[in-house]
Amino acid sequence: MAAGRAMTDIMRVAVSAAREAGGVLLEGYGAAKGVRVKPDGSLVTLWDKRVERLVVRRIRGAFPSHGILAEEGSTGGRGSEYCWVIDPLDGTHNFIRGAGHFGVSIGVTRAGEFVAGVVNLPREKELYVAELGSGAWRNGKRIHVSRFRRLDQCSLCFDSSMRYAPDLMSAVMRDLGCRVFNLRMFGSSVRTLTSLAEGAVDAAVEFDDRPWDFAAGVVLIREAGGAVWALDGGRLTTSHRGYVATNGHVQKALWRIVDKHARGARRRAGACR
Repeated sequence: MAAGRAMTDIMRVAVSAAREAGGVLLEGYGAAKGVRVKPDGSLVTLWDKRVERLVVRRIRGAFPSHGILAEEGSTGGRGSEYCWVIDPLDGTHNFIRGAGHFGVSIGVTRAGEFVAGVVNLPREKELYVAELGSGAWRNGKRIHVSRFRRLDQCSLCFDSSMRYAPDLMSAVMRDLGCRVFNLRMFGSSVRTLTSLAEGAVDAAVEFDDRPWDFAAGVVLIREAGGAVWALDGGRLTTSHRGYVATNGHVQKALWRIVDKHARGARRRAGACR
């Protein structure tokens, strides 16, 4: 956090829990056991569940009245002003296969607004923190989004789960692929969002990310100077799936392309009813 600004109790708990969770994940890295396919086709391991229990236990011990929304099913405190949004292991497939892009994501909302985020990428030894009004930081150093203002200058991260909407996603990727400098697929939302926040990539489009995937990253990107919208162009909330995120300079140009194809897909779906 910024020099001279005290870390809040919420951030202290989030950072401590993320660090501890990262250490646990390294124990199972590349040799995960108990792998199961969930109904949506994604993978879950015993390590996802173990880390979620750890993080939830730390939060409930410090803030028993706060709400919790976590990927592997932990919930509680509905109606609370604060809600912790947790992905215990983002990039599960990378984790299983021994690829380094994975981590734990802990976001916090207050009255529905994203206000704090911590991401720990333990294999890469990178800890990202952001709190509303305090900037975005990696390993204690301030980070910022890139300054590119044209799509043809931009590296774009794209959703790697094409199976969720192959026709729409293929059309968007083909269109964007002809307009941006290049495309990236990390297979990990936390790697995508932190890379955008620190200026290593310039934009991202995700169609099926859930709130636990993006809650922490939203705060990081905004505090680093970028922008994140819902796919429909509106304000992003924990009720949404997917987003368009950029350095803030190419947001409208990128969203117009995504929206053009999304509207076309809706028209075609309506014609088939």
